[in-house]
Amino acid sequence: MGQDRLPPFERSGVLLVDKPKEWTSHDVVNFFRRKFNIAKVGHCGTLDPAATGLLVLVVGQATKLAQRLSGQDKTYEATMLLGTETDSQDMDGEIIAEKDWSAVTPEAVAQVVARFTGELEQTPPMVSAKKIDGKRLYELARQGKVVDREPVKITVHSFAIKEVRLPQVDIVLECSKGTYVRTICHDIGAELGCGGTLFSLRRTKSGVFSVEGSMTIDEARELPQEALADRFWNDYGQWAQQQ
Repeated sequence: MGQDRLPPFERSGVLLVDKPKEWTSHDVVNFFRRKFNIAKVGHCGTLDPAATGLLVLVVGQATKLAQRLSGQDKTYEATMLLGTETDSQDMDGEIIAEKDWSAVTPEAVAQVVARFTGELEQTPPMVSAKKIDGKRLYELARQGKVVDREPVKITVHSFAIKEVRLPQVDIVLECSKGTYVRTICHDIGAELGCGGTLFSLRRTKSGVFSVEGSMTIDEARELPQEALADRFWNDYGQWAQQQ
C-alpha cells in the first residue's frame, strides 16, 4: 500500500459532506485524511453516529476557521418518539421507561412545541461529549456515574412541526451552537406527561452551508485526488477574505 500512496494534498478549502448513519464525525475526518492524503483536516460541529446530514470539513489552511465555523447556527430535521424514554435521550440508549401516549393530541403537541422557542436553558445529557472537570460526560456515564450539570443557555430561532404521526412527530428547528435536539425531545415529552426521545436526526444547514449538493461517502470513494478541490465550497476564498 505504501508504494501506491498519493502525494500530499496541498489545497485548502471547505468541503461539505453528507455524513452517513453509524459513522462518527471523526470517522469521516479520518476517511478523507487517508483517502486523499491530507495532512490537515477537521470538522466544524460534531454529529452523533446515529445522525446523518451536513458535516462541514475544513482542509489545509481552512482549519484556522474551524472554531468560527463551528459556532454558527444549525438547522435540523428530526423525528421525536413520544411514550419512550432512554438513558441517552435517543434510540442509541437503553429504554428506561415506556408510558401511555394515547391521550396526547396534535393540538397538545403544538402548544408544548411553541414554548420551546427563543432563549432557553438546557441541561446537557449525561451521554454527551461535554466536559466537566476535564472529563467527558459520556466517559463518566460509562462508569455508571451521574454528575450535576449546570444548565446552558441556548437559542431556538424557529421550531416547526412538519407532521404528527403519533407517537412520532416530525420537526424542523433552527438553533444555536451546542443545542441538544435529543434533550429538547426529552423535555417536550416530559411536558406532555408521556416522555419522549429522539428517534432520528438529520442536519440540513450550518451557517451559510447547506447539505444540498454535499458529497456522500460513496461519491468520495470514487473521486480521484486531483478532483477533490473541485468539490470545495465555491465561495470559500472570497468568504475567508471577508472574515
